[in-house]
Amino acid sequence: MELTFHGWMVPAVIALLCVIFYKFILRIFFGLIIVPQDKIGLVTKKFVLVGKQELPEGRIIATNGEAGFQAQTLAPGVYFGKWIWQYSIDFQPFIVIPTGKIGLLLAKDGIELETGRILGRKVDCDSFQDAEAFLKNGGRKGRQTAIIAPGSYRINTLLFEIELTDMTQIPDNAVGIITTMEGSPLDEGQIAGKIINDHNKFQDVDTFLNSGGYKGLQEQVILAGSYFLNPWFTKVEMVRMTEIPIGHVGVIISYVGEEGKDLSGVDFKHGNIVEKGHKGVWAEPIGPGKYPINPYIMKVELVPTTNLVLNWAYERSESHQLDKNLSTITVRSKDGFPFNLDVSQIIHIPTYEAPKVIARFGNMINLVSQVLEPTIGNYFRNSAQDSDVIAFLGSRKERQQSAKDHISNVLEQYNVNAVDTLIGAIVPPESLMKTLTDRKLAEEQKITYETEMLAQETRQALEKETAVADMQKEIVKADQGVLIAERIADASVKKATGDANSVRLQANAEGDRLKLLATGEAEKTRLLAKAEAEKIELLAKADAEKISLTGNAEAEKILAIGKSNAESYKLSVEAMGGNNFTQLKIMENIASQNVRIMPEVLIGGSGDSANGGISGLLGLQLLEQVQKKNVEVVAVSEEKTDDNS
Repeated sequence: MELTFHGWMVPAVIALLCVIFYKFILRIFFGLIIVPQDKIGLVTKKFVLVGKQELPEGRIIATNGEAGFQAQTLAPGVYFGKWIWQYSIDFQPFIVIPTGKIGLLLAKDGIELETGRILGRKVDCDSFQDAEAFLKNGGRKGRQTAIIAPGSYRINTLLFEIELTDMTQIPDNAVGIITTMEGSPLDEGQIAGKIINDHNKFQDVDTFLNSGGYKGLQEQVILAGSYFLNPWFTKVEMVRMTEIPIGHVGVIISYVGEEGKDLSGVDFKHGNIVEKGHKGVWAEPIGPGKYPINPYIMKVELVPTTNLVLNWAYERSESHQLDKNLSTITVRSKDGFPFNLDVSQIIHIPTYEAPKVIARFGNMINLVSQVLEPTIGNYFRNSAQDSDVIAFLGSRKERQQSAKDHISNVLEQYNVNAVDTLIGAIVPPESLMKTLTDRKLAEEQKITYETEMLAQETRQALEKETAVADMQKEIVKADQGVLIAERIADASVKKATGDANSVRLQANAEGDRLKLLATGEAEKTRLLAKAEAEKIELLAKADAEKISLTGNAEAEKILAIGKSNAESYKLSVEAMGGNNFTQLKIMENIASQNVRIMPEVLIGGSGDSANGGISGLLGLQLLEQVQKKNVEVVAVSEEKTDDNS
């Protein structure tokens, strides 16, 4: 235990002795000061034994050995002669500026700032680590233009106050708009300071000021990145980059720059168009893309270069919203009816004409409201007053073409191409529409009735032809009956003639046979045959005479009947008329042969009113056929009469 106690007591005693030696012996008798490696010593001199005692008026930091706060600091190390009764030494850590920060400095001592200035100019003082050099080289009191970047610094805080602030960060697709609080006043008529070179994006404030930089809004902008910008000198506003979408160009209106020469020509009297970099409307528009444009000194007007559709219709607007204030056009016709119509206008602005359009109107909205809206609205109002509603509806195509031609001529004067004019929905008054609808329905019903009437007539013709076709079979049968009757009559005549001839031939044959038999008998019995032959000969002659007489009598009978019939026909014809008698005889022959020449349904005009006309026509046709056959029968009958006679 004794060994352990003595083991740690020895170093402690030695350390205590060293402290006592330093504090009371070296510090008092030798003025020894030891400054650690991570600190600096701030020196305050209590009095001066020999020399000037007081600081100059207005000064708080001593640079020539005066009593007070000393500009010179003690760097890490060992120093003698800093007597405890004359000097007060305070240890201070290094000033550390972390990454992403900057240090702003405020000098408590130095020359007064010039009138009108708010920042002290940069002097050679080793980044403010040499306070004595700062004061002797003309450093100004107050806020300083220079800053200190991230790192460690041995700065005398008796002279300088350090304020940490963030670095300026400009994100992607953004633009930093700079406004400076120090510099020369802007020239009369200018709204922004001209571009100054070689100041490293406003990070080198003194170069900017020494080069004649202006106070206030700056034309120059800064792009995406990190910057050591002194917020006491610059104010940064971030805006998005100007984007020109595809199908558009950007016409730049610059509010800064020198007055440029007008490039629009003598025929264009609606504004100046100048070269790039001058004040006014630039003659060369910018194409699709992203641009770091300062919106406070330049204005970019988008102009569509593709076909642009504008709608005059309620609750119908395109994505560009240029037609959001347009509505359906109300017009009044010649006959006093108000009606609405929707119109769509397609326009195109060539790229090279875009600056003239903007110079004339300022923007696309003014083009629509000042030219397109009154031009198209008034045209259709005037056009409607020359026509009634019905004629307007009927001549839609012609009016659309006329509107296109008229509007094209008008817009051409404003450097705009009219592609097409389209008339949309036309909404006449409801009362007129009802009248038109009723009229149209009546016309359609009339057409329907006429079509149905034609269909009925066609159907009647079909039924008539069908009936005639059906009757034709019966007529053919009747014709065949008449022909059969004629053939039977001919057969009867020929049969009678044949019978007579047959009897005659049989008689002759029989006579010949008997003659031969008689001859044979005579040969056989010559003696007996003579008497018998005479007998047979007499008998044969008698039979032959009988047959002859019988045939003649039959022929005379037929002839008498024919003459009687002819006389009867003649008297009948005289009494009844030729046609009536012919029809009577035809009907008697048809009746005697039992031939059906009439359909089951009797042809007549009464009964079914729908078929009455058709039945009458069929009856007339049948009568004509019968009369034709009557002539043929009479001719045949007369021929037969002649043959019989």
